Amino acid sequence: MQPYIVLPLIIPLLMALTALARFRNFRRRLAQIGAFANLLACIALLIVTETGQIQVSQMGGHPAPYGITLVVDALSAIMLTIAAVIVFAVVMYSRAAIDTNRERFTYYPLLGCLLLGINLAFLTGDLFTLYVAFEIMLMASFVLLTLGGERGQLEGGLKYVILNVVGSTLFLIAIGLTYAVAGTLNLADLAQCLADAPAPGITTVLAGLFLVAFGIKAAIFPLFFWLPASYHTPPIAITALFGGLLTKVGIYSMWRVLVMVFPNELTTLQPLLFALAMLTMVTGVLGAVAQMDLRRLLSFHIVSQIGYLLMGTALLTEAGLTGAVFFMIHVILAKTALFFISGIAHEAQGSYDLKKLGGLRAMHPGVALLFIVAAFSLAGLPPFSGFWAKLLLIRAGLEAGQYLVVAVALGVSLLTLYSMVKIWNEAFWTPPAPGRVAAMLTWEDRRSLMFPAALLVVLIVSVGLLAEPIYRLSAQAAETVMQPTTYIETVLIEGEE
Repeated sequence: MQPYIVLPLIIPLLMALTALARFRNFRRRLAQIGAFANLLACIALLIVTETGQIQVSQMGGHPAPYGITLVVDALSAIMLTIAAVIVFAVVMYSRAAIDTNRERFTYYPLLGCLLLGINLAFLTGDLFTLYVAFEIMLMASFVLLTLGGERGQLEGGLKYVILNVVGSTLFLIAIGLTYAVAGTLNLADLAQCLADAPAPGITTVLAGLFLVAFGIKAAIFPLFFWLPASYHTPPIAITALFGGLLTKVGIYSMWRVLVMVFPNELTTLQPLLFALAMLTMVTGVLGAVAQMDLRRLLSFHIVSQIGYLLMGTALLTEAGLTGAVFFMIHVILAKTALFFISGIAHEAQGSYDLKKLGGLRAMHPGVALLFIVAAFSLAGLPPFSGFWAKLLLIRAGLEAGQYLVVAVALGVSLLTLYSMVKIWNEAFWTPPAPGRVAAMLTWEDRRSLMFPAALLVVLIVSVGLLAEPIYRLSAQAAETVMQPTTYIETVLIEGEE
């Protein structure tokens, strides 16, 4: 048993409780300390697993497969660390982006609860605890989405919660049927039991149910409409957090459950996965191209980028999943940075409408530089992280002979570049509309808004420059999922002990 595995659960819980403090500055400071402590704990776990070790902890001393098992391998350590980076950046950004009223109504405690659910999803080794993690995330995210009670938030929150409750219900049904078939919910034990399932058709149905449930959470085609209808409604710090992390938990769950537990069934569903990947990419990017509201444009790009992750999953090869893990790291950083930059543009000119923005390049050249790096990375231009991520996916697709999905991925990259150029022309290059002048950001705004955005942009550049070690780490994570023998043996042996 490795007790330090629970730190990514204990720290967010303490962060949520202590952030209920009375004084505003004290709440902020406690939230920053909690987010930084969580980041350090997750980096430590990443360093431990980088050597190939898999860390297991059985909660309450109950052995696997009967108790709650927490597992940290290369994939979960990567996801924990990148989530910790984003939450730390969001907490810093919130100093200027969240108003006093929302702070007073438990904004920081809700961030702690959301981080608790995210970390639990990445740590858990059984299906029911994964369901609990999704419910914690759903409750915290719904309150964050509607915090402030504005009409647009309530309308977006209603759409958000209805479809996500449907997804949770399907997930729970799939869990019940899985237990009826296999008699266990432990992922390692399931991977063994379902390999000898007496009726393969049943397992294919189960895989399909999990695909729909996780597809709703990940916002894949045609289940994505709740995302662009809701993500643009809350303050930009909340939008950035949601856009960077929440849909990625759905994709992670596909890797952990579908790829590891239902590999044979995914082979049957592979044509469907490719079709969903292409449709998700195309509909997302076309929706983005049609938008003139900066937040809605970036929200549609969340959907489009999920299509690339689904493409890497559908290839069912280590090379494809390696590219998907690398792409996951890239897109979380790039997407969050772009939302941060859109918030800075709004702070300077009071609007998210591209037609009402302009002149930011001359007034705020530092913001323009940050945008160029994040936008070029999202579009897949070298030498930034997005180039290597897309290169890995394209190469894996060509090796698998999937030329159509490769062609679609390349075409979507061109449209992504077009939409980024549109933002540059309207918000940064074009002079401001008559009567509108870009405001100078205060020192407090520069420190609170620019620092988190600059931190993420530096990481984007670093991932591009350090592509080889990031690739090795991604390959290690993909191998754990595609060849789970070591994972299974480690979890079940720990359970016997």
